[in-house]
Amino acid sequence: MSERGKLRIGTRGSALALWQANAVAALLAQQGRGSELITIRTTGDRIQDRPLSEAGGKGLFVKEIEDALLAGTIDVAVHSAKDMSVAIPAGLAVAAVLPREDPRDALVLREGHPLSSAAAIGTGSVRRSAQLAVRLPGARFLPVRGNVDTRLRKLDAGEFDALILAVAGLTRLGYGARVSEAIPLDDCIPAPGQGIIAVETRADLADDRVWRAIDHAATAAAFQAERAVVEALGGGCQLPLGAIAVHEDGGVVVHAIVTSPDGRRRVRKTVRGAPDDPAGLGRRAAAELADGGAIDILNSLR
Repeated sequence: MSERGKLRIGTRGSALALWQANAVAALLAQQGRGSELITIRTTGDRIQDRPLSEAGGKGLFVKEIEDALLAGTIDVAVHSAKDMSVAIPAGLAVAAVLPREDPRDALVLREGHPLSSAAAIGTGSVRRSAQLAVRLPGARFLPVRGNVDTRLRKLDAGEFDALILAVAGLTRLGYGARVSEAIPLDDCIPAPGQGIIAVETRADLADDRVWRAIDHAATAAAFQAERAVVEALGGGCQLPLGAIAVHEDGGVVVHAIVTSPDGRRRVRKTVRGAPDDPAGLGRRAAAELADGGAIDILNSLR
């Protein structure tokens, strides 16, 4: 901890990352715990000239922050859960997750320009373009990098006809009015962990009562189920793999999909179960995907 006894919260410097870190700081303050933010520039922030899938995946937004945790220069790391690898470094643990925001993907149109059949759509996600290629067969999906503000500026400047972004990020930054459509789960299953803010600490700090006080049980169950799908399939955050766990009628429903990058091959499964073993439910969804041919698709991409 800092000399003033405050928990040092490590975060990226983007507007969305700072919003997330401040949300955690506010919850800590409600529990009587002081904190301060420490901004860390990650490899993912520095690499802007090529898609993340070529540079090493979204884990590039996490590594330096986890290194700072392990080195003891920060006490807490705040991440977008979808950026985290399922392989958490030894000595670290996810201590809490915050209530989930809307996990769906959003279609964001350029103002005054309806979507044409040959629209140029900006997205840095193979998962999104692969699933939406079926719904928008004439569209051109083009790579786009940068934070939410940067991408919206590129859209408004006419570089794209539309963007695909997360509803959660737009909502948290006050851009909810820019959501032209929250894309139904039937059309596009989100990335595992999308809309979830995860709090990571060193293992020696993970049992602190403050984490139990701010952890959101329903979101934690979804987080565990979705990560179990990825772990069981050996996938990564840049593969065309979507998974979402939702609470329904007293149980948990997991929707999961694996597609080829062009969207022509796809395996989609839905499993239901009790909420007491979310990770087991995620593994069951992964097994059904594997039985349906998902492993062949994923192996062709590795």
